[in-house]
Amino acid sequence: MGSTSTISLYSHPKLSHRAQPVLSRSFCQARDAPLSFALPFSGTRRCFRLKRLVVKAAARPEGGPRQRRVYRQSQSDNALTTAPVKQIASFVVPAGVFVAATFVLWKLVEKLLMPKPSRPSKPTAEGMNWSVGAGTNLLSGFTGKLFRESKQTLNEFAKELRACSSVDMSGRNFGDEGLFFLAESLGYNQTAEEVSFAANGITAAGIKAFDGVLQSNIALKTLNLSGNPIGDEGVKCLCGILVDNAGVERLQLSSVDLRDEGAKAIAELLKNNSILRVLELNNNMIDYSGFTSLAEALLENSTIRSLHLNGNYGGALGANALAKGLEGNKSLRELHLHGNSIGDEGIRALMSGLSSRKGKLAVLDIGNNSISAKGAFHVAEYIKNCKSLLWINLYMNDIGDEGAEKIADALKQNRTITTIDLGGNNIHSKGASAIARVLKDNSVITSLDLAYNPIGADGAKALSEVLKFHGNINTLKLGWCQIGATGAEFVADMLRYNNTISILDLRANGLRDEGAKCLAQSFKVVNEALTSIDLAFNEIRDDGAFAIAQALKANEDVAVTSLNLANNFLTKFGQSALTDAKDLVYEMNEKEVNIFF
Repeated sequence: MGSTSTISLYSHPKLSHRAQPVLSRSFCQARDAPLSFALPFSGTRRCFRLKRLVVKAAARPEGGPRQRRVYRQSQSDNALTTAPVKQIASFVVPAGVFVAATFVLWKLVEKLLMPKPSRPSKPTAEGMNWSVGAGTNLLSGFTGKLFRESKQTLNEFAKELRACSSVDMSGRNFGDEGLFFLAESLGYNQTAEEVSFAANGITAAGIKAFDGVLQSNIALKTLNLSGNPIGDEGVKCLCGILVDNAGVERLQLSSVDLRDEGAKAIAELLKNNSILRVLELNNNMIDYSGFTSLAEALLENSTIRSLHLNGNYGGALGANALAKGLEGNKSLRELHLHGNSIGDEGIRALMSGLSSRKGKLAVLDIGNNSISAKGAFHVAEYIKNCKSLLWINLYMNDIGDEGAEKIADALKQNRTITTIDLGGNNIHSKGASAIARVLKDNSVITSLDLAYNPIGADGAKALSEVLKFHGNINTLKLGWCQIGATGAEFVADMLRYNNTISILDLRANGLRDEGAKCLAQSFKVVNEALTSIDLAFNEIRDDGAFAIAQALKANEDVAVTSLNLANNFLTKFGQSALTDAKDLVYEMNEKEVNIFF
């Protein structure tokens, strides 16, 4: 069996310690404390503990002489000094080289990329622009450039104001500050007569720029401030300025966030201003109270000619209040109330007020007001007795066939209306036939709009049979009427004989190639009246385009100057055929045909 002996390095008398810089006794705090050192580059602590060395003696044979293996000090030196030094060197040297190279490269990049700081001539804080935002102080030059460019642009606008009679500066977004700069150009300006500052971000504060300017300007006739959020406060300020103005005849304040308070200010202006002729207040938020204020002003005003209140919130009560004001007003010629949700009751009150007034109304827009057949009855009664009305719009109501028949009966007695819009009223072939019968004996109506009504092929047939030899229609709009290829055939036959229709709208009727071919046949016949035809959204393909192209080539005296085939199914072959036909027409009679794909 083997035995083990333990020898202490500290107590062995024959061991002489050499100079050991790595394993010095200074690293130990006590005699029996282990010697240790840490390698800073490795991140883990390595300790070499030399408290005791254990030496195993070889087993001797029983009864033999004792043998002992001697521990040499050189072995301890090599094991404890050489290996750690090599390990330290293998880590420290590459790390030092890496750090040194990184530092040199960083300094080189910093020198190349960082600009040299410019030294101001006056190293003082005076004149410096500081900002809270990080980095914004570096943009002083860029900001100055923008300022100079903006000022140059405003100078050009000012020159335009001084030189031109009609100036459109809408959508320039110059704001309140820009308006203060430009307003000076209007003072004592005898050139500009129409100026538009629409959609420029002008607020109530910017309107003050006109103070002292518009009072002295007598040349300006039209001022457009639509699309600017000036609100009631801005309108009040403007009205206070225009009271003393002797030039502006047309004031446009559509979409300016105007409410009842602003409407009251405008009403006061109408009471004291005798110059204003046209007032546009479309797409605001004027309610019953504002309508009442305006109605009261109409009783005192005797110069206003046109009042636009489209897209507000008058309702039945507002229409009723306005009717009372209209009864005592003799100057108004145009009344626009589109989209005010007036309804049948409101229309009844309005038509009653218009019938009682002594003034002559020429234009009436009551479209999109939820008018049914019941309301159409009151409109028809007014049409019968009115001797001044030239233009009436009933677009996008719901009068149906019954209401269309009532309007048709009224038109038999009316000999003044030239333009009537009945689009989007749910009129079918029955109502269209009633309108057609009126046209047979009426030569006054020149423009008829029946678009967005499902009159179908039968309705197209009724109209075509009358218009073939009768009537005086110049503009006929039948878009979105579901007439199909069959209806197109009736219309094409009518065009062979009609000599009054100049503008024909047949959009979105599902004509396809069959309908296009029918219409192409009519193009071959000399028609000196038809100049514009719209066939967009009709699912026409190349075959239909080829037929139309051949028809244009065959008629040397074709009068058509505008042909719209947009949003169909034409390929490059159909488009090429139409383009060739267009070129040939120009070569034959030097007449340009504008074809839209």
